[in-house]
Amino acid sequence: MELDFVLADGAQREYWHESACWELSARDVAMFEAATTTLHALCMQAAAHAVAHDLNALLGIADAFWPDVKASWNRGDPTLYGRMDLRWDGTSPPQLLEYNADTPTALYEAAVLQWDWLEQTRPQADQFNSLHETLIAHWRHLAGGADVHFTCLPDHLEDRITVEYVRDTAQQAGVRTQFISVANIGWNGKRFVDLDNRAIKCAFKLYPTEWMFREQFGPHIGSAGTLWLEPPWRLMLASKGILALLWQLNPGHPNLLAASHEKGRLGVAEIAKPMFGREGANIRAPGWETGGPFAADPYVYQAWRELPCVDGIYPVFGSWVIGGRACGLGVREDTTPITRDTSCFVPHFFMPESI
Repeated sequence: MELDFVLADGAQREYWHESACWELSARDVAMFEAATTTLHALCMQAAAHAVAHDLNALLGIADAFWPDVKASWNRGDPTLYGRMDLRWDGTSPPQLLEYNADTPTALYEAAVLQWDWLEQTRPQADQFNSLHETLIAHWRHLAGGADVHFTCLPDHLEDRITVEYVRDTAQQAGVRTQFISVANIGWNGKRFVDLDNRAIKCAFKLYPTEWMFREQFGPHIGSAGTLWLEPPWRLMLASKGILALLWQLNPGHPNLLAASHEKGRLGVAEIAKPMFGREGANIRAPGWETGGPFAADPYVYQAWRELPCVDGIYPVFGSWVIGGRACGLGVREDTTPITRDTSCFVPHFFMPESI
């Protein structure tokens, strides 16, 4: 696979940024792995609770979409990967900012670019990063010999790079693959098909599930028999409404920040996040506000703990989950406390003997 890596349009620094790096200890890595494992388990428990009590409204999921979300959960549809964004100040436990459980990007950077950087610059060191080999192994488990279609909006370059990277890991696992634009997904009255009228039995999509439901073919998602990666039930975790539900079910948990569906209920300064916002758009926090297309969405209110600032830079630690297993870390940095699509990606390392 050959991919040209582009810089974020309008970024304040180069997107791939290696004039600095994060040195962690083996204890730090173990802490991130444990926190991510715990948070993933809490999220799964919250999803089960939402299904059992039909809490779709609290998650911002329309009644029309809820039966397909519930059915996907009850079938146990498998998942491929997701990324938890964590706040960490170097001393306190990592705390969940949000779970990018449906369409996370920055995977290629985390899995490949920073590993190449490590091998070239610090071959004696290690990295919390088994993403590439774990993806390949998980594809062998998921695909079961089926062909897999890969889809996104091809003109969105970051998404296309991510899709082609994930497709490459599937091919290395022996999966037959092909790309199709979201716009070219067809419906023949019984099943989803590609431009050659071949059935789409399994499809990896980098296209938000809530947008899929609103497409012309959306009403058929639950009945077509296609295995989507990510499946419809992941919409529950992708919704920032899950943050408030997590806090309701686990008040005071050290890996969570207080959150509520109602403004002003936390008794502390709050950051307001649209439930299905993307790339830091339409965020409202003390002293900070971003624009974007999600202002009319329902909001969730989370306790505002400004990211730690190091030399004028605010980091967010993205902890990756593949098939339910924590297996990698990527760091994004910005010159503001709001992480956006223009934020930089910075590599990390640790020394194995430092535990």
